[in-house]
Amino acid sequence: MAKDFDSMEDSNRSANPSIHEVSDPARRVFLLGGIGALAVGALSPWLAGRAFAAGRGPLLGFQPVPVSEADLVLVPEGYEAVPIAAWGEPVGVPGNMPAFRWDASNSAADQAAQMGMHHDGIHYYPIDGSSTRGLLVMNHEYTDDGLLFPDGKSNWTAEKVAKAQAAHGVAVIEVELRDGRWEMVRPSKYARRYTARTPFKVSGPAAGHALLQTEADPDGRTVLGTLNNCGSGMTPWGTYLSAEENWAFYFDGPAERGADQRRWGLLRTGLSRWGEHDPRFDAGRHPNEFHRFGWIVEIDPFDPAAMPVKRTALGRGAKEGAWVATTRDGRAVVYSGEDARFEYIYKFVSRDRIAPGGARANATLLDHGTLYVARFDADGTGRWLPLVQGEGPLTADNGFADQGAVLVRSRQASDLLGATKMDRPEWIAIDQGGRTVYCTLTNNSRRGAPGRPGVDAANPRANNTMGHIIQWTEDEDFDATTFSWRHLLLAGDPDNERPEARGNIRGDSFACPDGLAMDTRGVLWIQTDITSDEKGRGEFQGLGNNQMLACDPATGEVRRFLTGPVGCEITGLTLTPDGSTMFVNIQHPGEPLTPREDNLEVPNLHSNPADPRKYSNWPDFRPDGRPRSATVAIRKLDGGPIGT
Repeated sequence: MAKDFDSMEDSNRSANPSIHEVSDPARRVFLLGGIGALAVGALSPWLAGRAFAAGRGPLLGFQPVPVSEADLVLVPEGYEAVPIAAWGEPVGVPGNMPAFRWDASNSAADQAAQMGMHHDGIHYYPIDGSSTRGLLVMNHEYTDDGLLFPDGKSNWTAEKVAKAQAAHGVAVIEVELRDGRWEMVRPSKYARRYTARTPFKVSGPAAGHALLQTEADPDGRTVLGTLNNCGSGMTPWGTYLSAEENWAFYFDGPAERGADQRRWGLLRTGLSRWGEHDPRFDAGRHPNEFHRFGWIVEIDPFDPAAMPVKRTALGRGAKEGAWVATTRDGRAVVYSGEDARFEYIYKFVSRDRIAPGGARANATLLDHGTLYVARFDADGTGRWLPLVQGEGPLTADNGFADQGAVLVRSRQASDLLGATKMDRPEWIAIDQGGRTVYCTLTNNSRRGAPGRPGVDAANPRANNTMGHIIQWTEDEDFDATTFSWRHLLLAGDPDNERPEARGNIRGDSFACPDGLAMDTRGVLWIQTDITSDEKGRGEFQGLGNNQMLACDPATGEVRRFLTGPVGCEITGLTLTPDGSTMFVNIQHPGEPLTPREDNLEVPNLHSNPADPRKYSNWPDFRPDGRPRSATVAIRKLDGGPIGT
């Protein structure tokens, strides 16, 4: 999600020590700039062997595209990128396929059967193993109400709240490659939407907990809705994991917010105005509703009748996504990070092995296991600290009477354990064969500011506007409690005057790494999210529109593969099994260039409804249209694997 980096959440005021307080400054930064003994040692033999295999050509086989400020999606010569499944297109529910109205006059009921706004995490699920027919499941993170309604936020009504809620959530669509072009299959028995009003089952240790019980749901086991869904993961048993990220912004808080509410970033007046017509989002009247969001949601794409589930064993947080590795004995390990300043990186290790039989056979797999939070030590090693009630400081005396309380208040539990405060951990990519995990740390301009944590080994730059990518290799297996770590790269532009903003990229420059994925060839794909009000000024002036790059992790080489239209974020990436098609999401093209309103504590990301095409008219370029988030299907003209 695009953010005003000067006003986004910064709620961690815990006193747990940062490792800069005990580290030797001369040993803090392990860079890839010149691959020395430490860097080579950090590469797994599998990864290094793959990168330098005898007789194999370069991992990156395309010519990079230049920086762009055009209102277009640009890809290398020999490739094409075709938009599909834009916001407002009917998803294909049989008997319910309302057409998109270019004046934004569709009703809430229409929107509930159409593609939601602001596409994000996405995965392709092949039908019968096919690379030409399958399901796309994707998140819809938030709304631009200036585009969603003909008159924006004027004349605010219950119907507008319902439509905004319907534009959030998750979409499941069927797609097929026909005559060389990907198209939505409509109608489809699989097509459906999950919105901010869809019933979700609550499972795991916090299900039924007193902190999740409300007047409307005294059992605390059924939640209406999912919202602000960001990154996503695909499980080995065929389900989709969706993360609820900046959900706190949707609630109005009481006049006097408690310590717990402040720690979770509850505002006095939220961003959405939903509380004016949906009392669930008034945390003064219904304080426990606030605890019912911030979970990882699991969806079975192939079973429309299966109720989606909020998996509380994975912990609550403003999490960017959830990504799954597998131990040698077949257990699931789920990695996640909280996209907020000075928050943490987590992993969950399942108690049981993944069972054959797909989603139904693993319906409770993610309800039992151990949640950990990461501590990155200054010597290049790290430790996973268990969030288990009764262990260490996680006792009733400290506010954790049971495991449910630990999971609902995972931030406070991580504070007490002394986890490392990170620079906005976002997407995660996993090298299964090498036991190596990569994580984007998008930026943190408040690192080192007065009253905020200073630099440390894992987060080595003050006023970190550019962001970086960290990697770690688990000791022995993915369920290990110790690991070794280093930086893959520090993002930046070498032409910047400030040394901390130059970075050490070996190849094409970029800033604010966000989306991340590793393909089956070992290419690490990096997507950027420079917020729109920074484009064209200051340290970002030479970087143009947001972009997607390819990195060879073994050599550190980075090449720019794609640039997006004006005002967009590049996010979400998935490939067909044969690697011949890549689906990428273009989020919020035309995002306003001046997103802040002085009377808000959070950014105003809403366009001017009187001038919707001011910054972008992608992808339709209609004189009566408006910019729309959409998925692009990228193919190589010769039919070969993407990136070769």
